[in-house]
Amino acid sequence: MSGTLDRTDLLLLAELQRNGRLANTDLADRVHLSPSACLRRVQRLEREGVIAGYRAEVSAEHLGLGLQAFVRVQLKHHDSAAVAGFAGLVDGWEEVVACHALTGDMDYLLQVVVRDLEHFSRFLLDQLLNQPAVADVNSSFVLRTVKANRGLPLGQ
Repeated sequence: MSGTLDRTDLLLLAELQRNGRLANTDLADRVHLSPSACLRRVQRLEREGVIAGYRAEVSAEHLGLGLQAFVRVQLKHHDSAAVAGFAGLVDGWEEVVACHALTGDMDYLLQVVVRDLEHFSRFLLDQLLNQPAVADVNSSFVLRTVKANRGLPLGQ
């Protein structure tokens, strides 16, 4: 799909990544289109799946979720049933906000957001380490976030 995106599409995407709540008229002004042409382009980008959705960024701290950790997980077995089973478990854990399959010595990287160390300990012991498919875990706690740009690099 990225081969069919022109400069105006990329400008639209950049503006929407910065502020997904822009009114169509404001968006059209920023990318130098008429409101109707702007709306048609945005609708096409949505229809084609380039724009995957819209959401609010919610402050973890305001919800009392003050601890974030990255947990590397190694599975005991790597057959399709074990991988699918683990993916199904992760999908049901609300503490896990992102899960990535990795190359290297660990199989998955989980981004975990919880209230505090006690909450993390309960998640680790009761959920993650309690799974027979899990061979090893290694956790790192976030001390400070240096950069958290959730927008994609559109200039590449």
